[in-house]
Amino acid sequence: MSHMLIIGGSLAGGTAAEALRDEGFEGDITVVAAEAHPPYQRPPLSKGYLAGDEGLDAVILHPTEWYDEHDIRLLTGVAVTSLEPAAHAVELDDGERVTYDAVLLATGATPRMVPLPGHDLAGVMTLRCLDDSDELAAQLREGGKRLVVIGAGWIGMEVAATARGFGNEVAILERDAVPLAMALGAEMGEVFRSLHLEHGVDLRTSVGVDRIVGDGRAEGVVVDGETLPADLVLVGVGAAPNSALAEEAGLDILGGILTDAALRTSAPGVYAAGDVANAYHPVLQQHLRSEHWANALNGGKVVAKSMLGQPASFDEIPYFYTDQYDLGMELSGYAPLMTDAEIVVRGDLDAREFIAFWVDDGRIVAGMNVNVWDVNDKVQDLIRSGVRIDPDRLRDSDAPLEDLLP
Repeated sequence: MSHMLIIGGSLAGGTAAEALRDEGFEGDITVVAAEAHPPYQRPPLSKGYLAGDEGLDAVILHPTEWYDEHDIRLLTGVAVTSLEPAAHAVELDDGERVTYDAVLLATGATPRMVPLPGHDLAGVMTLRCLDDSDELAAQLREGGKRLVVIGAGWIGMEVAATARGFGNEVAILERDAVPLAMALGAEMGEVFRSLHLEHGVDLRTSVGVDRIVGDGRAEGVVVDGETLPADLVLVGVGAAPNSALAEEAGLDILGGILTDAALRTSAPGVYAAGDVANAYHPVLQQHLRSEHWANALNGGKVVAKSMLGQPASFDEIPYFYTDQYDLGMELSGYAPLMTDAEIVVRGDLDAREFIAFWVDDGRIVAGMNVNVWDVNDKVQDLIRSGVRIDPDRLRDSDAPLEDLLP
């Protein structure tokens, strides 16, 4: 193995490059990033970086000189136009042909844009990349703007909270009855609904967006016949995996690039990690695609070992966190098992200081700590144990979490 190629300037891609060197690989490494920036992580883009509380150093994994120091060839602002698994080669948009021994597809995902009349007006945005966050910050930090967010998902809710902190008017439009219900269920979704209402957000659920209106630039959003004035419209209705390169190369695709637990795709020498990968999870015994930070971070480390031929299995418990106003939350667990699980709450739900457990047949399949800290490792231990636990013991805040394990 003399040349490792990484396609994508993502957290998964950057972490994999670093992990290859940490694992002792001394051959050539090339990282190809379509954006003009070195690999970076995305959570701060809707949180601390957007708010101005964190600088660029909290976003960029390593400065450009780090790649030189570790003998890694970093190409930024360059796209891969074709992948040829049989030839172990790719073509770049500048005409260069690059061969490899192993290649990682860490191409991430692209925000979905709702096909509404007016979606192409100036001032209608999505948030995915660093440049998007910079543009949003320039629009929102002075305050006094009217922001309409289409979609009450994590990105939309986080940006709404940040925008309110700058003194902007914010409306959130959601087609479902409860925000975040798809991720958390109705009971926990109500926690976030009340949070935003208390902070002056015009949060409307069970509504349909008709169109975006304006003369060259967005000036309003028509929702169920009513026009809400807007200086800026953010569309946050999910993202689609960037799997076109893999699909054109003949790789197996199903809601993302299919991989095994070692993050190997259907083509020899081709791997996938991060948002684009629909990886087989050995605990769930099914494929699972996750767009969260921990998936990219941990997947990058695992795939580096796999590319080097070392035993590797991506069996981490999915993890996510959010910060909105004065609420901080960590969530660990298996989303496919949460839908029909019972929710058991420990702590004060009204004060928003609690841990919620999703319990299926007596076993904890997920846990969310809200404004309760230094417990996530213990929550993950409970999930990983698979033991049946009496719900009354779970509710008892006086019973230490570690004592719940046998």
